[in-house]
Amino acid sequence: MDFSESSESSQTSSSEEEDAYTILVMQVPQILRRVFIGDKTDKLVEFLLLKYQKKELVTKAEMLHIVDHDDHEQFPLLFKEVRECMCLGFGIDVRKRNSPGDTYNIVPLLGLTYTGIVGDDQIIPKIDLLIVILTVIFVNGSYASTEEIKEVVRTRQMLPKRHFPTGDRWKFITEDLVQEGYLEYRQVPSSYPARYEFLWGPRTHAETNKMKVLEHLCKVNKMDPRSYPRLYDQALKEDLESAMNELEAIEDEV
Repeated sequence: MDFSESSESSQTSSSEEEDAYTILVMQVPQILRRVFIGDKTDKLVEFLLLKYQKKELVTKAEMLHIVDHDDHEQFPLLFKEVRECMCLGFGIDVRKRNSPGDTYNIVPLLGLTYTGIVGDDQIIPKIDLLIVILTVIFVNGSYASTEEIKEVVRTRQMLPKRHFPTGDRWKFITEDLVQEGYLEYRQVPSSYPARYEFLWGPRTHAETNKMKVLEHLCKVNKMDPRSYPRLYDQALKEDLESAMNELEAIEDEV
């Protein structure tokens, strides 16, 4: 292959990667809408999310008490659907314990605790919205404009089981999530008239990382994280920096 062919191939590869990245940016809200919570599973999902917040174990008997009696015979299939929903929708797994009895651990995969932001009948749409916003911020390059987040809110509002009053949504994002440290909402430097943008807050950085968010997004999308080299390299760089900082902290203590 001569230089011109090599250059053309490199440009084509770069263009394909850019196209894939652009498509991902545009499709994040749609990709993360694929988890469907039906009428038979919503109560159990809400119950498990509250259990997760409280860091409590859950038993099969408790779960059977939540679902309708008519669905008890179909519980194994129902539980499979709920577990998939918890995993893909909220980054949480429900795993049976290696001990006598039907007892389960509720395990964080994404790392987010969600404490302090939910606790009522809006638990599903609130957590759902938080995950989508954090993902959009990451995919967009670590920040997202007010307009972009408003479009995300508009998109999610149209989904079943994902809505709550319009005023409450924006207050939840700009006040509650900021107060809890999940988001930072700031004026874009040197912008006039003033424009505002969202970034990950300190609590998000403490509870999760870019690699976990990328892996979660790709799990929902049934893709390999390496399919998005730019995001994967960014997440991997953060992991390496974090590991180096931890090593330096250990060395300082010795």
